[in-house]
Amino acid sequence: MSVNKEKRMLGAFYGQALGDAMGMPSELWPRSRVKAHFGWIDRFLSGPKENNAACYFNAAEFTDDTSMALALADAIMECEGKLNPEMIGRNILNWAEGFDAFNKNVLGPTSKIALNAIKAGTQLADLENNGVTNGAAMRVAPLGCLVPTGSLDDFIRDVEVASSPTHKSDVAISGAVVIAWAVSKAVDGVSWASICDQLPAVAKAAQEKKTTTFSASMAARIEMALSLVRCSRGVEQCMDDIYDVIGCGTSTIESVPAAIAMVELAQTDPNRCAILCANLGGDTDTIGAMATAICGALNGIDSIDAALRKQLDQTNKLDFSRYSSAFMKFRAVREQAYGS
Repeated sequence: MSVNKEKRMLGAFYGQALGDAMGMPSELWPRSRVKAHFGWIDRFLSGPKENNAACYFNAAEFTDDTSMALALADAIMECEGKLNPEMIGRNILNWAEGFDAFNKNVLGPTSKIALNAIKAGTQLADLENNGVTNGAAMRVAPLGCLVPTGSLDDFIRDVEVASSPTHKSDVAISGAVVIAWAVSKAVDGVSWASICDQLPAVAKAAQEKKTTTFSASMAARIEMALSLVRCSRGVEQCMDDIYDVIGCGTSTIESVPAAIAMVELAQTDPNRCAILCANLGGDTDTIGAMATAICGALNGIDSIDAALRKQLDQTNKLDFSRYSSAFMKFRAVREQAYGS
């Protein structure tokens, strides 16, 4: 069965939600506690009452990762394919207030500070937003559906604009560029092997555009993460290595390379990827959202288990196809302009 661009975009949206919802119950728990509590997660589960981040969510519900991704997608829809950072920030703030996210343990520290400042009336240009957590990367998959990769400079600039309401640091932008680039190339039907070859150089260009932090190299971490998977002695040992060596925390320099590693470990299968990420430990929902969005874009909507899709649809009452059909038109305009 052929996989066209719209099916790949739809795969990215569903992959984002699938990885997020599957990883939600174990989010922010150590790997040892995930194993002790769940044994092995292989289906949607409700957040345990003992998990103060996941306790607000029922089985198959996604978290702030996908809610913010949809806030970004909605802002793009409202602006007919253009990027308006003020509208992106407003949409994210509207979701946060509607979910009571400021009083629940669901907002990352960088996003919380930025959204509080926006709420207080601070202009986006005046926000430093130099945090290094993964809030920009976790929501960026829709931008990968929108923006072609004809110009790396233009691509980085668009990611900077979309990320700016909450994140402006070099490492946060680099991580978001990596995820968005992988999704965009996948939407174009580029192979995962080819995408992997490009990612370190893309990460380096984004991170070095304007140095704002003293961070490890995103490019080096991605290469190390891929090498760990390719030299692994099995799935369990590989997941231990990713957790121990690359890290699975909320910082972008850990979670984005970990997500790239999980795409490789799952051999780009979105269903397997979501399950493996859920059992990894650490920022499972975010790593799952990023990695499974890439897998969905690589293989298209039909690669995602129909029963899981149905459960996501019924639980979250969303029609992702309205995004994919609109983004097809928006991307075509950009491809024509960029000569892609």
